[in-house]
Amino acid sequence: MSRRISILGATGSVGTATLDLVSRAETGSFELVALTAHSNVAALAGLARRYRPEIAVIGDGAFADELKEALAGTGIETAAGPEALIDAAARPVDYTMAAIVGSAGLRPAAAALQNGSILALANKECLVCAGDYFMDLAQQRGARILPVDSEHNAIFQAIYPGHDKHIRRIILTASGGPFRDWPVEKMKGVSRADALAHPVWSMGDKISIDSATLMNKGLEVIEACRLFGLPSEQVDIVVHRQSVIHGLVEYIDGSVLAQLGSPDMRIPIASTLAWPERMETPAQPLDLAALSRLDFEAPDETRFPALRIARDALLAGEGATAGLNAANEVAVGAFLADQIGFLDIPGLVADCLEAMDRNAMLPKRFSGIEDALEVDRLARDIVARRMSGIPA
Repeated sequence: MSRRISILGATGSVGTATLDLVSRAETGSFELVALTAHSNVAALAGLARRYRPEIAVIGDGAFADELKEALAGTGIETAAGPEALIDAAARPVDYTMAAIVGSAGLRPAAAALQNGSILALANKECLVCAGDYFMDLAQQRGARILPVDSEHNAIFQAIYPGHDKHIRRIILTASGGPFRDWPVEKMKGVSRADALAHPVWSMGDKISIDSATLMNKGLEVIEACRLFGLPSEQVDIVVHRQSVIHGLVEYIDGSVLAQLGSPDMRIPIASTLAWPERMETPAQPLDLAALSRLDFEAPDETRFPALRIARDALLAGEGATAGLNAANEVAVGAFLADQIGFLDIPGLVADCLEAMDRNAMLPKRFSGIEDALEVDRLARDIVARRMSGIPA
């Protein structure tokens, strides 16, 4: 039976990996409903011509005519702008890949959940910024959120059905990023190129910087707590350089179940595309004999303070985690633009959260997406002011 799917953020690394799997699947396994992108018209049009979705949507309304012209004569419907993106996400499907980066992905993902179908979540921000709201909405609509992040997907696969109450803790693994062996003094001179040179994964610029600061692991702790309904103290992080074990679940009887696989995002994506079944992927099979060893170590929270900042935000509630995410996005963008130093990123985030807390801007819980987006806006403004030398 064909599964109707939409891919939000089709031109990014997760979106193109999803389409690669679709192209390899048995003919008729998947029917494309919507493909979306933010502003890359050429890439979106190329994908639309190849995969023939019902509709192609560009998020930036300024490119409406360009997309329409690029797909003229194909019979593929086109639309542009934020509202068109939400409308496309709301179209009835069996499966939606939510891979829009940043807080821009919140509204479309929420619209997709209204279908009561599967939401494959590659966007951390949905659960980081408004996790309680998203989990409640999924339950209300009878929808299923499946994690795409390799770590959360690994945990999802290692949780034995019906044994949630027997979990002692879950363990997220981290490669440690490019600076896992650098002393703090050397990290003061980190360049953009240094920070983007991830030792294992090939990712976009923003997530590569998050991996270098280990903020990505802090965000993943928040995401895991909300996705699996666990308190912070039951979610641990361990640095695992080989990036072969992606997540582990320890049960109260002492058993530890782990999910292993090559560092290829097509593996976790495939587990959601075919769920509850399995599908073949072109990922390189593991050669355990060639690996010969697997190393583990505790993360250094002194050199990587983003981990502590993220855990503190989690304890403070949804307002703090939404503020954390927004402040980090602005700080990372500033670093990539050579406006601040690498070690300034967590400092700016911490300063922003302190200012927002002092001014009572961090609600414990949100009633909807708009609340989260308002905190997001306030946090971005505070960080911009701080960078301009204006006190918050």
